[in-house]
Amino acid sequence: MQRLDTPHQIAAITALHYPRAADLNPVLAAAFAALADADFTRRSHFIGGRFENLYLDAERLPRLDELLRFATAAAAERLGPTYPRLRCGFWLNAMPPGSSTSRHSHEENDELLSGVYYVTAPAQSGDILFADGPFEIRVTPQPGMMLLFPPALLHWVEPHRGAGLRLSVAFNLGPASG
Repeated sequence: MQRLDTPHQIAAITALHYPRAADLNPVLAAAFAALADADFTRRSHFIGGRFENLYLDAERLPRLDELLRFATAAAAERLGPTYPRLRCGFWLNAMPPGSSTSRHSHEENDELLSGVYYVTAPAQSGDILFADGPFEIRVTPQPGMMLLFPPALLHWVEPHRGAGLRLSVAFNLGPASG
């Protein structure tokens, strides 16, 4: 698959379910809750009183590597043999009640696909919305759900009106170097 730069990028959204989500998500959520500020290597997009993107070494979250391998394999299957090797960069988005994310896309570098995986998604924690010209779609997150989408597709998360933390792992996939 090539990058889609047409007004119909919404049609390219793929929803998957991680088959081991019930075992993985409690481990990731507990490990995240135990992190300290010093564990994050970088933060970005300070909007509405919080950093939208939290970066850390994958080793800080047990079993995150298996989730990223699943995402990379799903992307490779979707992209086909044109890109036999992919790299996967990731970050976390931890949204307490009242939080949202700004409208953005992920087309800064050589990304081929972007994605998000939901670790926790309490009721009313905010749908993710995608817009392409006059077309718009909303997806209600569920723990274990993974979405893959074109990096140029504009998206955002509406305000979290529920209780508890909405925790997701976001990622970009691009061609591996070397």
